[in-house]
Amino acid sequence: MDVSIIGVGQTEVKEMWETSIRHLSWYAIEAALDDAHVSKVDALFVGNMLAGELSQQNHLGALVADFAGMRGIEAVTVEAADASGGAALRQAVLAVKSGMVKTALAVGVEKMTDQTGASVTRALATGLDTDYEMMQGLTTAGMGALIMRRYMYEHGVELADFAGFSVNAHANGADNPLAMFRNRLRAESFISAPLVADPVSLFDMAPLADGAAAVIVTSKERAMDMVPQPVEIVGSAIATDAFALHDRRDLLWLKAAELSAQKAMAQAGVVHDDIDLFELHDSFTIMAALSLEATGFAERGKGWQMARDGEIARNGRLPISTFGGLKARGNPGGATGMYQIVEVVRQLRGQAGACQIADAKIGMAQNIGGSGGTAVTHILQIRD
Repeated sequence: MDVSIIGVGQTEVKEMWETSIRHLSWYAIEAALDDAHVSKVDALFVGNMLAGELSQQNHLGALVADFAGMRGIEAVTVEAADASGGAALRQAVLAVKSGMVKTALAVGVEKMTDQTGASVTRALATGLDTDYEMMQGLTTAGMGALIMRRYMYEHGVELADFAGFSVNAHANGADNPLAMFRNRLRAESFISAPLVADPVSLFDMAPLADGAAAVIVTSKERAMDMVPQPVEIVGSAIATDAFALHDRRDLLWLKAAELSAQKAMAQAGVVHDDIDLFELHDSFTIMAALSLEATGFAERGKGWQMARDGEIARNGRLPISTFGGLKARGNPGGATGMYQIVEVVRQLRGQAGACQIADAKIGMAQNIGGSGGTAVTHILQIRD
């Protein structure tokens, strides 16, 4: 059974101390329901990474269902670290494909800014290996730094060579009214930014944020009768890799990203040249480069060249981070993967405003958890 998206919704991405996690979820769900012109769904999947740690709230499936006026429906929380949003959509797709659920709603939600400092750093590190990484002092920024330093060493790359990723993200985020940071960034500012974990700098990593985004899916046959522009999910796949960095044969290859992209593209029956835009997981610029390489859009060790040469711009060969990506739109943890899907849908519908890619028909989104232990890839298409 083919599955299509009939509704999307999202909130702003920013610090929202005054808004609870249930309210954020509800705002995104209401927007998605309005967009789909439906009043109820059969199942709810809530993607979240750290509510238990940072918001002191677990059991989000039932909580969100109750608060959104859906008491009684099937509802569960889906957790896959930073990939929780994409994983929640994957479960919604499977539910509809099974025939057991007619209409499913996936919402990603996170409040990352209610706490600051060491407590947030510690919570984020739970997406790494607790026994062999976190307990030894490794943080997510430290993980990014280790990988980036090794990449620079093996491929003879300088820090300045990564600037194009952040410059592109901020150029696109400047046109996104929902983005956390709408300021443009110069390459020279990227190079001179304060270091967070050498060589990772302040302008090299995505800012933590609050936000929620939601997607409603149903069968392709029902979708065509419900909305004028259903967006078909033609590929959907999750893959995993060795969990800890020290267990990987190759520190510079995102095997889960490679496998999930291959599976999704095979399902969709598309090749690389068919993809009009790619919303990748640019939590760090090194992750953007590695994602382009693992998914086959760039040769090994040359992902950074696509940023240097302008190939990732909105008018380039493969536009990425078209609404600012994690770097400028902001990184709301378990909601990030859902924002990626909403953004691809808006592109394919021609509703992206100043962020619009010309003639976009097929888009890919990839959500990565931890240091690459999980990768979720979706390919979306709109029919003429």
